[in-house]
Amino acid sequence: MLNFRRPRNIFFGWYLVGISSFMLMLMSTTVFQGVGTFFVALERTFGWNRTTLSGAFALSRVEGALLGPVEGLLVDRLGTRRMVIIGYLVMGAGFIFYSQIQTVWHFYLAYLAISLGSGIGGWIAFVTLINNWFVRRRALAMSVAVSGIQLGGFLVPILAWGIENHDFRLTSLAIGVVLILVALPASHFVRNRPEDVGSRPDGEPIRRIGMPSSVSTQPDSGDEGELSPRQALKTLSFWVIAVARLTSVVSIVTLSVHLVPKLTDSGISLITANFVVTLYTFVAFISGFVAGYVADRTSKTLVLFVCMFMQALAMSILTVTDSLSMAMVFAVLWGAGFGGRVPLLTAIVGDFFGRKNFGSILGMNMVPSNIAMIFAPLFAGFMHDRTQSYFIPFATFTIMGFIGAFAILLARQPRPPQEDA
Repeated sequence: MLNFRRPRNIFFGWYLVGISSFMLMLMSTTVFQGVGTFFVALERTFGWNRTTLSGAFALSRVEGALLGPVEGLLVDRLGTRRMVIIGYLVMGAGFIFYSQIQTVWHFYLAYLAISLGSGIGGWIAFVTLINNWFVRRRALAMSVAVSGIQLGGFLVPILAWGIENHDFRLTSLAIGVVLILVALPASHFVRNRPEDVGSRPDGEPIRRIGMPSSVSTQPDSGDEGELSPRQALKTLSFWVIAVARLTSVVSIVTLSVHLVPKLTDSGISLITANFVVTLYTFVAFISGFVAGYVADRTSKTLVLFVCMFMQALAMSILTVTDSLSMAMVFAVLWGAGFGGRVPLLTAIVGDFFGRKNFGSILGMNMVPSNIAMIFAPLFAGFMHDRTQSYFIPFATFTIMGFIGAFAILLARQPRPPQEDA
């Protein structure tokens, strides 16, 4: 049996943060950060245009929009542990099938399987886990866990090297095998809630009956104002967060598909283009820790505004420039904004709506952005094929980014839930 009381009183939740970061790193490298690299390889191998390639991503977002709330509900009901096993096995099988594709429809089916697996056992599952284990230090814990997404970016040049030197098929096969092999060992260590091991969020002991109140002078960090999904839908903050998520994620998801092709169109080599990805990833890695630390001590809303504003500013630079030097400037600004935006926009949902229904509420909150993600990369690919330029879609997403940055300033802590009259 596992010993959850580690030496030096290290809270077990921090071990789960490390596991979450590692698993998200694997998912990010293969499903998120590495999409553009795979798409360049498919374009060269099969001659498919970028509208066709973006169509697979669009279909996966249809799947996400339809299943997102269901995935969140399942995480709340079944727990992260079971969802990780199922999700990573499906994702691994999808990559093995991906290594055998011959037609565009084979490609679409493989990509849908990969996306389904990442939806089941990926993002929502792990951020729900961290939300359950932390309250007072939620932003920092979420930032460390989500840093796995940035760590995945450091592996993208290795992915590019594998594709260029050993073909995308062998690379995909290897990815599938690795994902399957790590699924069971990683999930073995997961515990869904601190109460499962006799603790409370942030490592506070469970208060026993008759325990003097003087035993702990800290507030019981687990006693949050819990809102049901129906109550959350009635709050202004739920919709403000949804708008902020939508207007910022359209550029994130589009660049995950089109940044590397955009840079290679400008005469930058595939390896150098992936170095730009590595640079913004490194900045985002540092930014996430800083943003999480500051947000726990000040205001998540204000820190989010700064991060989202920098992200929109970076997008504007990418829209109007093609040089490698300005691509580096873009990478620094984008990384600084992206690194803080991702964990904080998730942590604020836990702060506002509690732990009990976090997965369900987050899944519902992501529905508008998942719908937007259907069309954003497809729109960018279509406009590029028509105009041989990304200016129109990138300018559109820049404007949306600035709107989202100012929208988040309207987010406020909802009033404690009232009993229905």
